[in-house]
Amino acid sequence: MRKSLALLLALAGCVAPDAHAPRFAQVPYETFSRTDAVAVAMDEWRLWGSRVDDSGGADYVKTDATMAERQPGLWERVGEYWWEGMNASAYDAAYTGKHDARGQVFPPAEDATYAWSAAFISYVMRIAGAGAAFPYAPDHATYINYAARAAQGGVKHPLLIAENPASYAPRLGDLVCFPREGASQLQFQDLPTGKNFPAHCSIVVAGGVERLSVIGGNVDDAVTMEHLSTNATGELSGNRENWFVVLRVMYLR
Repeated sequence: MRKSLALLLALAGCVAPDAHAPRFAQVPYETFSRTDAVAVAMDEWRLWGSRVDDSGGADYVKTDATMAERQPGLWERVGEYWWEGMNASAYDAAYTGKHDARGQVFPPAEDATYAWSAAFISYVMRIAGAGAAFPYAPDHATYINYAARAAQGGVKHPLLIAENPASYAPRLGDLVCFPREGASQLQFQDLPTGKNFPAHCSIVVAGGVERLSVIGGNVDDAVTMEHLSTNATGELSGNRENWFVVLRVMYLR
């Protein structure tokens, strides 16, 4: 089976990066817009039961039975995020919500190894029509650093530009990000970093009076909405996590 997998991966290197994407996203049929990106994210959120968690997971008990990503109909959906969100040559593209790239079920305790929040963002961008311009990746740091280099003039015609959350108010369709674990103290001024780091990004789907609604993947092992506090002029302020960068997405409309 390993030889078969190796052959498949070798063959994948001969195809276009977006070969796993539907035709309407490859062309794309419609102009890349914040309206479509938000709509795609909202549709996925509804599919997962319109979950909301503003407690940082304090009320979530993680067991095999409660992990939505491992349930019938949803582990397959995570597999679609990986398959369509990643480039066709990516090893991770074969993951699901409970299977590794060989199709073997991994234990619930190992799910962090197969974290799919970046695959979810990549899927939303791909399906919304970002095309080849988005830096699709299994980790958020790849496109955070891309956006930081773009902000410094290091990327031609960038699709993402890193903005300081202290002075930039996120707009619909932008990505807001925080660093995790050993990288949790990273600041905007530290970007771009010289190496990868654990992080999480969510997409802004609604604004309101002194708060934003954002949707992320792999939050409580599901697609989940959170509400973030903003100040009177719309910048992120007073939140539990260190939302240290906003990725301004350069939609065409």
